[in-house]
Amino acid sequence: MTTLYIDADACPVKAEAERVATRHRLRMAVVSNGGLRPSQNPLVETVIVPDGPDVADMWIAERAGRGDVVITADIPLAAKCVEAGARVLRHNGEAFTPANIGQQLAMRDLMADLRAANPLGAGGGGKPFSKADRARFLDALEREIRAAQRDAQG
Repeated sequence: MTTLYIDADACPVKAEAERVATRHRLRMAVVSNGGLRPSQNPLVETVIVPDGPDVADMWIAERAGRGDVVITADIPLAAKCVEAGARVLRHNGEAFTPANIGQQLAMRDLMADLRAANPLGAGGGGKPFSKADRARFLDALEREIRAAQRDAQG
């Protein structure tokens, strides 16, 4: 059965994901190291993991696989989940796939090296999350859930 996993720390689309999961009657695991208000929805499990680097990511990576959907902005987590056969989306609806995850990891590493080499600490963060990003996410999530359900059956 398809499960929707949310890497919940700093996730701007938890409410939207919950609505889509509810419409499809999917189990949804919202994973963080605390600070979230639990949902009253019986399909939503709030998972609080211990503090520590990447503990929530490890929890998701150990469970997500073929037939599941993962929502995360964390590229190393996305790579593990893609490798396990899960379908993975960023918060803005962009998909991580076997065809693009290697490039995404390389770009992440390059950007980390550039930031580390800059003594002035440049970087203003990403662009603000927009209504268009939210709409693109909802459309992509709907598509990925349907595809994951097919994956789970076959």
